[in-house]
Amino acid sequence: MSTDTSAGELSVEELRELIPQLQQLTDKYKRAELVQKALFEISELAGSVSELHRLYPAIHQIIGDFMNALNFYVAIYDQEEELVDFVYFVDQFDEQTVTQISASDLMGGITGHILRTGKHLVLTKENSKQVFSDTNIKLFGKTPIDLIGVPLKRGSRVIGAMVVQSYDEAVRYTAEDLEILLFVSQHIVNTVDRVKSRELTEQTIRERTKQLRMINEELQDEILERQKIESLQQALFEISELSAAVEGDMSDFYANLHDILGRLLSAPNCYIATLNEDRDFLEFPYYSDEIQSDIEPRPIGRGLTEYVLRSGRAELIDPTRVESLALEGELDQSIAENILNTENSWLGSPLIVEGEISGVIAVQTYAADSRYTLKDLELLRFVSHHIATAMERKRSTDAIQMYTQQLSEKVRERTDELHKTNLYLKKQIDERKEIELKLIHDAHHDALTGLPNRVMFNSRLELAIANKKRYTDHNFAVLFIDLDRFKLINDTLGHHAGDQFLKEVSKRIEHCVRAHDLVARLGGDEFVILLDSFDDVADVEEVATRIINSIATPFMLGTKEMYSGASIGIAYIESGYESADEIIRDADAAMYQAKAMGRGRYVMFDKSMRQKLLEELELENEFRKTLKSSKFECHLQPALNLTSKDYLYHELFIRWEHPTIGKIKREQFWQVAEHSGLTIEIDNYMLAQASELLMSWSRSNGPEQHYKVAINLSINHLMQSKLVLQLIESIENSGIDASKLVFEFDENDLNRRSQFMLPAIRKLKRAGVTLVLDNFGSGLASLSYLYSYPFDFVKVDHRFVKSIPRSQRNLKLIQSVLVISEHLNFQLIAEGIETEEQLKALLDVGCEIGQGNYLESAVSVDPTGSAKSLSA
Repeated sequence: MSTDTSAGELSVEELRELIPQLQQLTDKYKRAELVQKALFEISELAGSVSELHRLYPAIHQIIGDFMNALNFYVAIYDQEEELVDFVYFVDQFDEQTVTQISASDLMGGITGHILRTGKHLVLTKENSKQVFSDTNIKLFGKTPIDLIGVPLKRGSRVIGAMVVQSYDEAVRYTAEDLEILLFVSQHIVNTVDRVKSRELTEQTIRERTKQLRMINEELQDEILERQKIESLQQALFEISELSAAVEGDMSDFYANLHDILGRLLSAPNCYIATLNEDRDFLEFPYYSDEIQSDIEPRPIGRGLTEYVLRSGRAELIDPTRVESLALEGELDQSIAENILNTENSWLGSPLIVEGEISGVIAVQTYAADSRYTLKDLELLRFVSHHIATAMERKRSTDAIQMYTQQLSEKVRERTDELHKTNLYLKKQIDERKEIELKLIHDAHHDALTGLPNRVMFNSRLELAIANKKRYTDHNFAVLFIDLDRFKLINDTLGHHAGDQFLKEVSKRIEHCVRAHDLVARLGGDEFVILLDSFDDVADVEEVATRIINSIATPFMLGTKEMYSGASIGIAYIESGYESADEIIRDADAAMYQAKAMGRGRYVMFDKSMRQKLLEELELENEFRKTLKSSKFECHLQPALNLTSKDYLYHELFIRWEHPTIGKIKREQFWQVAEHSGLTIEIDNYMLAQASELLMSWSRSNGPEQHYKVAINLSINHLMQSKLVLQLIESIENSGIDASKLVFEFDENDLNRRSQFMLPAIRKLKRAGVTLVLDNFGSGLASLSYLYSYPFDFVKVDHRFVKSIPRSQRNLKLIQSVLVISEHLNFQLIAEGIETEEQLKALLDVGCEIGQGNYLESAVSVDPTGSAKSLSA
């Protein structure tokens, strides 16, 4: 109100004069307000701006609010580094190219002057020359119209300079602008320090945070690396464990390898390829793929696997690589196109064991966003060595396990075999023991009766002889038993009945002696007894009587009742005996004496019997001498045609006249030959005589050159094929015609060993020898020979001929054989024709051939003589 009043009192002119003052005052207040606002904003900047590069543009904008500051820059001076840093620079004409400039290069300029002097500088176009002249300042860049530069001080230390400049005549700076800049510069330094401090703090925090972050990232990387290493170590451990695992087959092993590998890198598809033994074929023991379920073995080609095999190193093949490999000819074009189409990424590494590539392990993906890296390649390369070693170890382990299993099976089989063998050996040992015991038993016992045999009896008898020499009061006796009619039983009822008879006899004899007496069978129907420690001779005679009476009791053999008897010779053991054979010999001699006296009795041995044995021995010795000197007499008697009187053959037989005893009967002759074991020698002797005779006849011109000679051969010549061959060889070597030889075989001899005779007789037949069955009808199996044996002639036993014509039965028998002969291609010979009645009866029944003294008597002949001896 007062103002209005005063205004009302002033004149217009006064008011007009006051307007400029008021206007000036108003501008002053406005400028003061702007300065305050600028200071406030600068203070706000200290609290809101945290970075210097944002502070300086803000200061530029604040200063530009109260003065024209189109061209403005701030330079900070680093005295330690001697560098000036133009932290903020805006100029219409000059462009800042270098932010940091050496202080020595700027000290001659405007900025250097302010920094050096620490004083503000005002340049106008009016005073610039004077100032340059006074201060020796050099101007860099375009010359401004006006320039105000103020120092930036921290206390008394100049830390920089702040400069505004104008290139426009219309823009001039005043003292007030200088004052404002000087005023603001002090606040700006504080703000810069605060911002710089905050910036340094924040920068320090950021750097520390960055360091911590980097450390954390490094730790995280290290943790990840350690985790990868741990995973890798765990994978390698599991791979090693897999290779060492005994259980599980190779397919499970490969699947587990795939699972382990899948934990290390992306392996949705995996396969293992191996080379065959010839290294020309790929086999895939393991194959797992999302698209293709299986794969067949294939020959080596130009595939991914083969490329790894050729290069010998791990390979990463993706669409960026596959084209170059295809162009180089390393891969088939179809494979390259397939990888490009499917955006396949493939990793493969060779499986190397002891420097040799045995296969490839590979993984692959079919997605563009899951391609493999070089780290995956390095990982697979590293793991593949362990996988190859594990595969080899697994194969070796499986091979060893299989070998061990096979070895175990073999050991088990061998153990079973050994067990079986042991059982078998034990069984064999037991059987061998049984056999040995049986052999020992058999060696000392008779197989038929179970009685002790000659060996055991002789052993016990030797002990008895030794005992008698030591204890002369001990009495021992030997009983030699020979059975009557045993041969008749054997021939009539057969060998089985004969064996049953001998068994029954052995039982009866054992019942007649004491438990400690020894009964033995020497062979055939001969038994011996050793009576041990008897008191009187009557005891021995009682035993002998019991045995004779027991054997005289009828025997039931099958359904037939048979009778037998026993002849017993007794020899007492005396101190003069030296061997068991001597006692048995004497007991045997006493037995023969008992048989000679009528059988069915016992005889005590005396020395006269020994003398008789000596005589028989002497007779045998003389027999041997006569045979050796060929002094037996040879006789011939023909077999001839009863009607035409033509000779069929001449039978050659020998007779022996002892120098002291005289003529020896035929039966005794052959008995001595049998006992002497000289039947083969006699046969050879007669064959030699017949051969000489035939050779002698062959040199004559008479009818005898066509004669045949017959000899009687023993069956001993037919017992061995070797002897038969020797006989045939002798005939061939003699140079005579085998067809002129006639061999006669006695039916009784054939009855004993007929099963061995037929092959030998057939050999003689094939050699061309004429065969005759002699004494037909004397045995019990005669008809069987007519059918089975290839005899040319059958000679009827002389006892049948002797009984005719009074025995019509025997005559009918001869007539029946004649009928059979027509069907079996042999001729009948009637032997022993002694009378005209016998001859007439034989002619009446159709008999054509005969032999006997009535027809022609036997004559002595010298085999080396001429045919005249026959008529003599």
